[in-house]
Amino acid sequence: MDMKGILLWGGFLVIMLIGFVVSRRMKKQIEEDGIETTGVISRVTDMGGTDSIDIYVYARYCNENGEEIEGVLSNAPTNLEEGQQVRLKYHPEHQMNARLISVIEK
Repeated sequence: MDMKGILLWGGFLVIMLIGFVVSRRMKKQIEEDGIETTGVISRVTDMGGTDSIDIYVYARYCNENGEEIEGVLSNAPTNLEEGQQVRLKYHPEHQMNARLISVIEK
């Protein structure tokens, strides 16, 4: 492998490492300092192509200022449906990403 290839692989690995570290930091902040609230599943989308499934579950909730937010649930099971109520936790600095605590049974 030539020097250009090595540098490209090195750059790719550094970018992946940075993404991993930022993601872990955000999850830790949500777990430690997050605010619990109730939300509603607003949409479930499949962003995968014809050969893969890549499900994203979104919830709408009100933040501590009463503003309505739609954010991605980072650990949601794929069997959730629109309109289901959930308990979730979010961090004020990362309001577009929330963690599912539980599904509220009807």
